Formats: sequence, structure tokens, C-alpha cells
Amino acid sequence: MSFKEASKQRGLYLATVARNLRLSPHFVRLTVQGEDLERLPRHGYDQWFRLCLPTGDGPVDLNALPDQFGLAGYLKFKSSGLAQRVAVRNYTVRQHRPEVGEVDIDFVAHGDRGVAGPWAQRAQVGDQLALIDQGRGFSPAGESDFQLLVGDESAQPAILGILRDLPRAAQGLALIEVPEAADAQPVEAPEGFEVRWIDRSQSPARPGQAALAELRGLSLPDPPAVSAYLAGEQALVTGGRRHLVAAGWPKSKIEFVGYWRAGGAT
Repeated sequence: MSFKEASKQRGLYLATVARNLRLSPHFVRLTVQGEDLERLPRHGYDQWFRLCLPTGDGPVDLNALPDQFGLAGYLKFKSSGLAQRVAVRNYTVRQHRPEVGEVDIDFVAHGDRGVAGPWAQRAQVGDQLALIDQGRGFSPAGESDFQLLVGDESAQPAILGILRDLPRAAQGLALIEVPEAADAQPVEAPEGFEVRWIDRSQSPARPGQAALAELRGLSLPDPPAVSAYLAGEQALVTGGRRHLVAAGWPKSKIEFVGYWRAGGAT
């Protein structure tokens, strides 16, 4: 499944906050729960969804949200009164336990910056939210391929999910940039995968630049038995893709998605 194909997924799932855990200096994990989540499909890897958060005072009918966020669903949402009272952001399933109707969601928390991060930090048990299923974007490569995964902290849940679900014989390298070393999480990776954490606090710069510099300094394997997945801050993703294409990597073997832009709204 590609990112384009994932946009065809549909399904609205209501949930409430069950637990709120501070994982590290810059990460908060919410466990959300609900009967709807027992039937949420398990796409694995970097499974993602539209997270719908009530932002105003008073009750909001989340059942009125569209069950798909393609063009028609987006226009329906924007033309409704919900658009003024519900914030929509893209997030990744960190863990899914359908047997108990639970999903873990990891949020990057930078104080009061943005919408979803501050909401997650103050979320209380029982707070309502909704998820719109979007499938997954990652496409597993052939068994003989060397796989390169690159991202910043916003892509950490996706990359860790990919490493968890890859075949155990997979080989490759993951570069994950985090604000500081304490934000690194335990990894379930194949034995043939190197996971390299990049501590941005050691060379303060715009988010994503340390990972991009690390990528540019690599001795990369020769095509065609290669594939890459780039996610996170826009400049990291576009700069990384240009570098790989210039190195001869086929564009068809490079999956990429910019989650956010430094200095923009989040």
C-alpha cells in the first residue's frame, strides 16, 4: 500500500482517553480506548489516521464527522460547523490492542507550541476524540533489498512501527533524529538492521538538519537493490530525496512524506 492508496481508506472510530503517560522530555503517550477500536483494521507498519480533537467548550457530536478524508470528506467537513470546533491532525498508531479496544498514540510535546501536543499534555481520562482510518504508507521492499529509514522525532512512531513489523531477515539502516538522547525509545528491529539515534542537542540546528547531514555523509549501497522511506520535517524529506536521487537511487524506490514545516502551524 502506498500513501496515495492509503487515502482511500475509510472508517470513523470514536474513543476516549484511558491513560496519559509522559514517556520522555519531548514525548507524551496517550492510550485511547473504545469499542470502535476493536474493529479498527490492523494495517501495521506506519499505520496512520486523522486525529479529530474537540477544541471548544461544550459537547461536540463527533459522529457527524465524515468517515473518509479524501476531497469529498474534506469539503463536507469544511462546510460544516464542526470545522470551527474540531482540529484535525495526522498521527500514527504506536500500538494497537484490538482485544481490549486500545490504541497508543505518541505525541511530540514542545510546551504550548501547536495544537495536538498541548492537547495531549493536558488530556484527562474520559476526554473524547475520533480517528479516521487512513491505512499505511510504507510498502515493504523485497527480501534482498537494503532498506533505509530516515526521520525526525515526528516520524519516530512510524519508523519504530516499521521496524517492529519488518520481516526478521530484513537488513538496513534507520536514522532517527530526536531533540535529546533521553527521547530515544526501545526498538524492536530485525537483527540485520542498524538503528542510529541522532541527538540534536549535541549540534543545535533546525529540526531535521542533523539527520540530513548524517544521511549525506553515508556510504550508500549501490542501486538497484535498495529502498528508502523518508518522513518528518519538509526540508529533511525533500533534501534527503534529492540526495538519494543524485546518488542514483531510483525514484520509484523512495517513499517520502513531509509531516510538517519548521516555522509553520502544527
